Amino acid sequence: MSTYQSWYQPDLAYIHDLGFGELALKSAPAIIAMLRQRKLNQGLIVDLGCGSGLSAQRFIQANYQVLGIDMSPSMIELAKTRVPSAEFRVESLFQAEIPPCVAVTSVGECLNYLFDQGNSLQALANLGDRIYQALIPGGLFIFDVLQPMATVKTQGFKEGKDWIVIYEKDENFHQKTLSRRIITLRKEGSYYRREEETHQVCLYEPLEIKALLEQIGFQVQTQSNYGEFQLSEAHTVFIASK
Repeated sequence: MSTYQSWYQPDLAYIHDLGFGELALKSAPAIIAMLRQRKLNQGLIVDLGCGSGLSAQRFIQANYQVLGIDMSPSMIELAKTRVPSAEFRVESLFQAEIPPCVAVTSVGECLNYLFDQGNSLQALANLGDRIYQALIPGGLFIFDVLQPMATVKTQGFKEGKDWIVIYEKDENFHQKTLSRRIITLRKEGSYYRREEETHQVCLYEPLEIKALLEQIGFQVQTQSNYGEFQLSEAHTVFIASK
């Protein structure tokens, strides 16, 4: 099994698309508004961690072109079905080629994930430099990251018409990492199929990321929201302008 096939396999991708798409749907209008304010009314948006294409669909509807990149083949399959006019690739977010564009987005703490073993603060710096080179003058790099929370282990669940997801979060505050154990139950006929994934994420201090971007040459603003949509605690939105 390849590295890419290990994450967001078909059942989890299906559940995430149906039950966890709020951030993608509500951040896209705010991102479009930021681009419009800067007179960037058309051009290519590169969506890193594009998932099932919910954001891409909104960008296409707003007359942008989209290149979506994700490490999950199952997510990319959903995205291609949803937005056939966009381009999608199964690739590492940290290794993918970034073509000339008006914006690069990464919504949903995608840059925190340790799916790619090469993920590190230095990898983020290298990615930021390549994005800076690819953006047109005035272009935007818009993303959010998860920071240390100093929380104890937490558990929860969510259910839909034909699925249930149970999750457990466990933070290692000293190592600045978070582990998410995710169990999915998806109905097939009269039975439920069980699958499980464990996701590791690296937690970043916002000031550290801001300094990194400014060193590259970006002008950086931070906030806790995409437009009217407020993110949960410990999330920071970065708006980096070339």
